[in-house]
Amino acid sequence: MHSFLRFHCLIRALALVSVVLSPMLNATPNSSALRKVADVVIYRDDRFHCAFPSVVKRATGDLLLAFRRAPNRLRYGESRNTHTDPNSYLVTVRSADGGRTWTEQPELLYADAFGGSQDPCLLQLRDGTLLCASYGWTPLRPDGVAALPSTAVNYDNTVFNGGYYLRSTDGGKTWSGPFYPPHIKPELLTGPTGEALPAYNRGALAEGRDGRLLWAVAATDQIEPKRRTSVHLLISEDKGESWRYSSPIATDETVQFNETSVYETPKGDIIAFLRTADYEDQACIARSTDGGKTFTPWQGMGFQGHPLHALRLPDDRVLLTYGYRHEPMGIRARVLNAECTDFVTAPEIVLRTDGGGFDLGYSWSVMADERHVLVAYYFNDDGGVPYIAGTLLAID
Repeated sequence: MHSFLRFHCLIRALALVSVVLSPMLNATPNSSALRKVADVVIYRDDRFHCAFPSVVKRATGDLLLAFRRAPNRLRYGESRNTHTDPNSYLVTVRSADGGRTWTEQPELLYADAFGGSQDPCLLQLRDGTLLCASYGWTPLRPDGVAALPSTAVNYDNTVFNGGYYLRSTDGGKTWSGPFYPPHIKPELLTGPTGEALPAYNRGALAEGRDGRLLWAVAATDQIEPKRRTSVHLLISEDKGESWRYSSPIATDETVQFNETSVYETPKGDIIAFLRTADYEDQACIARSTDGGKTFTPWQGMGFQGHPLHALRLPDDRVLLTYGYRHEPMGIRARVLNAECTDFVTAPEIVLRTDGGGFDLGYSWSVMADERHVLVAYYFNDDGGVPYIAGTLLAID
């Protein structure tokens, strides 16, 4: 019996090694394999709850990373930190050595006049302009909560204000805005005084090869008997000065969709990588072959994890990364072919399994140089307050 158990444990260990290494062993002809180099701490200060990074590479070669920072409420005797802290704001740090070391003191990107901000999502345009999409919450006293219309969202005595975005033309040194995207018709929720909510979402925007900007935004399209969200495409043809509604990306009677990243393939297909709810944390995908006018029906991708981020590698394959909030918690990835059609069969790469709690993930990747990728995310390794971390990968 002991021999059998030892053999069983050996088989399980070999299986884990296969899960971690199989993407490298099964690299397609004329493509390179990915090798993990190191995990890095990007920003950590136990006085603050830090989360939701996004990162871009500037023309100078420096990396610019934005994240959301808020006071660590545990230090003040409160029972928990929340993602709707009224004093959360957006900050940036920089790296001049490919993500190995970072500036120690964050620079303020934006503090909203009405309360807390979430999920700064950076997009760098080909002309160097930076956009940063976010959304916000306003704290309310009990009498304000009682006065909210039924169409407004109250969470931990804060009310949801919808989305906004910022713009920088000097590499993120200064920012203009906030600017507000349009309200979309599927959205049934309102702001605190009944006003239409501007569109919002967390996820990567994309600049298409034709110069159009693509933004997947969420909408609450049903309030009763149960709140339900769907995802829709906004398009800008003037570098983000204005936006128009294009089409629904993913809707369903029971499955909810939110936190979606957009990616354009070499052929010009628009891919939406969707986070879900009420679907056992299954990752999903939707595709448009007509420039975003319509999307084919959404599909399950055959694995769990959220939210997803897609990065084009030098050989046109796609590094898809995501947080994994199941035991063992951590960060995972897959390498898809150039057109993202092999998502069911692409092996999973396990980047980290040492997550100390549920509050982690939200990966975002960038080519740090020609042969290295930085995968940024927020993490906690001891069940403590989350911090901004990353994993460096080499392309061999």
